[in-house]
Amino acid sequence: MKTNMTNRLGRLMAGTMLPFLFLSCGGPTGQGARESAAADTLWLFNGRDLTGWEFFHREEADPGTVWSVDQGVLCCAGMPFGYARSAEVHADYVLNLEWRWPSEPTNSGVFIHLQEEDAIWPVCYEAQMMHGRAGDLIAMGDSDFLERTDKSRRIVPRLHEESSENPPGEWNTYRIIARGDSLLVYVNGVLENRASGLNYRSGSIGLQSEGGPIEFRNIYLVREPL
Repeated sequence: MKTNMTNRLGRLMAGTMLPFLFLSCGGPTGQGARESAAADTLWLFNGRDLTGWEFFHREEADPGTVWSVDQGVLCCAGMPFGYARSAEVHADYVLNLEWRWPSEPTNSGVFIHLQEEDAIWPVCYEAQMMHGRAGDLIAMGDSDFLERTDKSRRIVPRLHEESSENPPGEWNTYRIIARGDSLLVYVNGVLENRASGLNYRSGSIGLQSEGGPIEFRNIYLVREPL
C-alpha cells in the first residue's frame, strides 16, 4: 500500500523542488546526460533518491525494501508486485528511460497515462518490458485504443518479430512519444509499436515491480513541439 508520509513528501517535493532539480540536474550517465541541456527536459528521477515518486504494492510493503538508489541507478527488487508512480500528471511528451536486467530477466513494464486509483493492474497503457516482448502495448483496466490487432487481449504486439532488446545485463532504451491520443514506442532506437485512439491522454508515469530485479536510469521527459 502507499505510505501516507511518502506520498505527502513526494507531492510536496514534486511541487516545490523538482522544477529546480529537473533544470539543474544533469542526470547520472548515458544518453540522458548528453541531452540534459534541453530547456524543456524534466528529470523524473534525480539519480540520488526517491523524491517525486509514490508507491503502491500488493502487500503493505515499505517502499524502501522494494525500491532503492545505487550510484545513479533506480533499483527495483521486483517483489511484491506493484509500481512506482510519478507524483505529477503529464501529457504530450517524449519519455526516455534506460533499463536492464542485473540477473535473470523476468517481467516489468512502463505505465503510460496511469490513472489516479491504484490497483495491482491499474488503468493505464503498458509498454511491455517482459524479456523478449519489449515494445508490446497493452490496454489495462478500461483504457482502450482504436488500433489494436487482438481485441480479446487488448494488446498491440510489436511491429518486428525479432526482439530489438539487448542481452541481459546490458542497458536498453525506451523512447515513448505520447502525442494527443496516440503513442509511438521505440526500443533501442527501433520503432516497435504505434497505437491511436487512446481514451486517456494524460496521467502519471509508472515503473512496474513484477517478479524479479530490474534497474532503471536516465528517466526524463522532453516537452517540445510534437
